[in-house]
Amino acid sequence: MAARIITVAQQKGGAGKTTLAAQLAVTWAEKYRVALMDIDPQSSLTAWHHLRGENNKPLTPIHLSDVSGWRVGTELDRLKNDYDIVLIDCTPHTETETKNAMRAASMVVIPVQPSLMDVWATEPTVKFAVEQGSEARLVLNRVPPRSRLVDKVREMLKDKKLKMTKNALGNRVAFAASMMDGMGVTESERSSQAATEIRKLAKELEK
Repeated sequence: MAARIITVAQQKGGAGKTTLAAQLAVTWAEKYRVALMDIDPQSSLTAWHHLRGENNKPLTPIHLSDVSGWRVGTELDRLKNDYDIVLIDCTPHTETETKNAMRAASMVVIPVQPSLMDVWATEPTVKFAVEQGSEARLVLNRVPPRSRLVDKVREMLKDKKLKMTKNALGNRVAFAASMMDGMGVTESERSSQAATEIRKLAKELEK
């Protein structure tokens, strides 16, 4: 059975795209064969994966392919036959690689911070994903505790008919701290609120 392909995309910088891809990969790797594909020229996901390889703890293996250009399609075809889930970390620009990654995906996951400016800046990414025939799902990321703004943002997204996940990720240090060790929060702080949040989100996105 061919892998399910999920592309994580966001044209606006600083939304937490790479962190979300890594955290989902680690969470899903607990029960699936997971591969990552880093097509972002910044190669932040590749750097995180390198740290993971240097970590002396017994971490679940997660394959990573760092490719670009015409090799993206070829590598994706190979990974589809060997893994259950392939997560693609996209370039923030609407380049050919991003277009192909979105077309190949069963879902495009788009992290967005809970502010009006971030919602406005996210709309072009959603539009681009829809143009490629992909289902776009927005994930509220770095949500502050007890903020009325979150409810306003949810209403705004609903009014714009943008699909959003029920589960969100809080603005928690644990996510960034785990990334520094090449890990995910489900490995570094298994009982934390951050770990609970990413598990709930991963389960929701599986459906």
